[in-house]
Amino acid sequence: MKLSQFGPGALVAAAFIGPGTVVTASLAGAGFGYALLWALVLSTLICVILQEMASRIGVVTGHGLGENIRQQITAPWLRILFFTLIIAAIIVGNSVYQGGNLSGATLGAQEALGHVPWLSNWFEQGWPVIFGVLAATILWQGKAKFIEYALISLVLLMSLAFIGTFLLTQPNWLGVTDSLLRWRWPSDSILTVIALVGTTVVPYNLFLHSASVANKWSGDDGVKAARIDTFISIPLGGLISMAILATAASAFFAQGIAIDSAGDLAISLAPLFGDWAKYLMALGLCAAGISSATTAPLASAYALCGIMGWRQSLTGRAFRTIWAVILLLGVVISSLGISPIKVIWFAQIANGVLLPVIVGFIWWLCNQSTMGKMKNSILGNTFAALIMLISIVLSWKSLHHVWLSVTG
Repeated sequence: MKLSQFGPGALVAAAFIGPGTVVTASLAGAGFGYALLWALVLSTLICVILQEMASRIGVVTGHGLGENIRQQITAPWLRILFFTLIIAAIIVGNSVYQGGNLSGATLGAQEALGHVPWLSNWFEQGWPVIFGVLAATILWQGKAKFIEYALISLVLLMSLAFIGTFLLTQPNWLGVTDSLLRWRWPSDSILTVIALVGTTVVPYNLFLHSASVANKWSGDDGVKAARIDTFISIPLGGLISMAILATAASAFFAQGIAIDSAGDLAISLAPLFGDWAKYLMALGLCAAGISSATTAPLASAYALCGIMGWRQSLTGRAFRTIWAVILLLGVVISSLGISPIKVIWFAQIANGVLLPVIVGFIWWLCNQSTMGKMKNSILGNTFAALIMLISIVLSWKSLHHVWLSVTG
């Protein structure tokens, strides 16, 4: 299948294998070995179920989540409450996530230019601005298809390298199997679990998926096509994430190596690519960062314009204003001098905390009369309820942990 023929599910999978996934999964593997592989299995299952519901909403109604939420909520006080929650979730979550995207691209650029001191020093504080301008240029022109496909190809190349490295590192298959089947919570791993969920189930991808399938498919055949696309693409993305975690576990955990830069992450690629690993990792991080940095503001604009009833045109004033604000906030967050690893890490935790709000809306929409015979089945509602419960528990644990850190 040609890259231009990939469905929305494949693009979503490529989007969540960005800097956040590489860093978060590597930190999980380096810090806890194979022990948290189960968390990625859980994350992938949650992602498949939610993306299927989001895509079904888009195919059946012909609109994205934003438009559907606006059409279904008519009571003024409910509109104010729900719109405020969603707008806050999109702006806060995507701004922090955008900072992580730009920080990931910065990591790659700094590592790639590390052998040219004067050039690296010259751009050291300016990379977030440079990548922000590049993303803004792509969005302003509204002609990002060719560049998007090129960047996705680079991300897939990096991901395939991780799978190859994973096999060459001769992992402890017994440990891998045990971690997949027996769920354990190592000490101090709760935020890591939340981050792994956040890096796989990205709220803005749900809005983007719903809107993209609405423009691609319709009718019963469209629902079937969207499901096949989702059920193949998302698990493949989860498999790549698990390979990244397992590779880091094999490369870092046994030796107790800390991860502070893209060069540290590149160590895991050395068995396959030797000295070129550092530069391939840098290239992959740049590709993933720029691609995600373009997608996040775009999805924010689609979501908020849909909710507010504004024109969803790439050249519309409101549309451009929204993505420009998200992009600017991301540049500011990435330029504050905070460790890029910490920014990416916090972005994944923020996604995990905001997830219950988005899950609730998707679950609610899938049970409305507008879905007709494509409404959630009893089994579908059971899965949605379990996901809602899991997301609430993880969010509560995260906030509780932060509260104890602040007050203790």
